[in-house]
Amino acid sequence: MNNDIRLSPHFMLSEFLNLKKYPENLPTMQHVANMTYGCLMLLEPARLEVGPIIINSGFRNEAVNYMVGGVSNSQHLLGQAADIRPKDPVQFQRLVDFLKAHDLTDQLLTGNGWLHISWNPFATPRHYVRISYYK
Repeated sequence: MNNDIRLSPHFMLSEFLNLKKYPENLPTMQHVANMTYGCLMLLEPARLEVGPIIINSGFRNEAVNYMVGGVSNSQHLLGQAADIRPKDPVQFQRLVDFLKAHDLTDQLLTGNGWLHISWNPFATPRHYVRISYYK
């Protein structure tokens, strides 16, 4: 699969895969479709609000999810989650506030300067928010 696929105007598939560290972390086309949905519906609007966003972690296959200590039912496994941070740390709270208020946010968990955001194109969003979830 070509990892130079543009998922949206400002996000590339390669940003979600970390193939330099995990070369076996290859998504299916359904995973790519799920990531595209997240980019178009959540991450692009967030980027318009706060400026550039860095993807720390996106899609994870089962092996990678296990290696990084992800939970067994992680939405990262489905291409429906990303751990992100604004390029400008001053924009962090603005990013959190924007995503908390967004209708399509399924889950929002914050850490120290980064956050986990998830979406689900196939279900009603849960709007589950936990601030300072990751210590």
